[in-house]
Amino acid sequence: MPDLPSSKDATEAALFAECWDAVLSYADLCTAGSSAARQLATEAFALGMREVRAAGAGPSPGRRLPAMPLLLSAVRATAASWESGGLGHKLDPDLRLWLGSGKAARHTGPPLHRPLALRGLRDLQESDAALLWLAEVEALPLPVVARRLGLDPRTAADELDQVRSLFRDRCHRAHLDTPMDAQCRSYARLLDAVTRSPAAEAPGDLSRHLATCVECAEAAACLRVHGGGLPAALVGGVIGWGGLAYLERRRAAETRPGARTPTPRDAGTGEPHEAAARAKVVRGGLLAAAVLLSALALAVSMMPFGGSAPVTARGDDDRRPVADPGLSLPSPSPTPSASATPTHGPSASRTGTRSRPGNPDPEPQGTTASTAGGGPSGPAPGEPAGCRVHYDVVNQWPDGFEAAVTVTTARALDAWRVAWTYRDGQRVGQMWDATAAQDGSRVTATAADYNRSVPAHGRLSFGFIASWQDENSPPDDFTLNGHACAIA
Repeated sequence: MPDLPSSKDATEAALFAECWDAVLSYADLCTAGSSAARQLATEAFALGMREVRAAGAGPSPGRRLPAMPLLLSAVRATAASWESGGLGHKLDPDLRLWLGSGKAARHTGPPLHRPLALRGLRDLQESDAALLWLAEVEALPLPVVARRLGLDPRTAADELDQVRSLFRDRCHRAHLDTPMDAQCRSYARLLDAVTRSPAAEAPGDLSRHLATCVECAEAAACLRVHGGGLPAALVGGVIGWGGLAYLERRRAAETRPGARTPTPRDAGTGEPHEAAARAKVVRGGLLAAAVLLSALALAVSMMPFGGSAPVTARGDDDRRPVADPGLSLPSPSPTPSASATPTHGPSASRTGTRSRPGNPDPEPQGTTASTAGGGPSGPAPGEPAGCRVHYDVVNQWPDGFEAAVTVTTARALDAWRVAWTYRDGQRVGQMWDATAAQDGSRVTATAADYNRSVPAHGRLSFGFIASWQDENSPPDDFTLNGHACAIA
């Protein structure tokens, strides 16, 4: 395994001390083991340092990403070179699928088609972009950011507000420069107007358009800089795959910057970083939630245009829906969490499920949870359920709501199908990280191609927007591949 990258001067030594922990954390998400993570992080760090040196040696450096996002992008670029160079077996399987998709190609393709957040951040002065990234994505306290960047701590908050506004303006300009069809072009000015004010209401036709147009929904996420969703928009646009999982890790105490920096002796032995080892415990759930940062899912969750959420809304996740036509959307939550895994359970919990005849979600073939001979779909009396479901209404408005479902499975799966029954006539519309089908009150969510595999004791998760009338009771009769699940 290669040694940790050596520093040529004090500046590069400081860069290593500040950024190595973040690079290793993201590399750990991208690989199948701690040894491969350290190797990927080391190669990516060396690549990033070469880019920094090359930019500093040129006659006119121009604009480039600040150190932290540049090095994280180098992890993704190094992973892509591993995949093309025959080392793909060391990478996470879901990352390998993503690297072969058009979503990965956007980060290196024609500039006008690259993610809007990436273009907006790169168009800022490097010092401004660094302030935005460290404060929003890394969630460092402003006094720490000020000391690192040489700013006056007394004015750092005001400077951050100004940089947010600059980033929004750059994204708006980049959005107008993006090739788009006539319909998207007709909504560009309106989208700019309604995202400027937290109290603005979304017209129904704009809401319908954002529910189906990935590019405009991504623009909405970037233009909405004061709703708590800016960290997710930044990390998704800059590093792409695994963005939400990385964001969650950076907010965990054991992986904060300042943790023990590995030494060359550690790299030679291949011993895992203590924080990385602890982070492995939650790796399965994080990866299931952030296998692919779908631009549509991200932006749908970032569009809170005015209104106030009813008291029945639960959860403080920063994801916000694009409402159905004519609806006034809930106001944004101030909590800057970007985890795709719900953190608050429903107000009503049940530990049992009721059986239904004619279960419409038979188990897919090839899963390790299959039952032979058409046995019962649920566990035998006294037998613990092989799965647990966490259903969370993230947000709710007069005739619609956004919900997230997380299922923990005791067995490894190579395909999955989750089903449940609504009691109040709710209808599921837009769904991300799964494909929705509804037959009467029975809803079935089927795995996407990129998140079909789930390890034993791992988690799968997906979200959706649905409509409701009169009542919005939590669903019941949850099943995973035809087997009844306990409700957490």
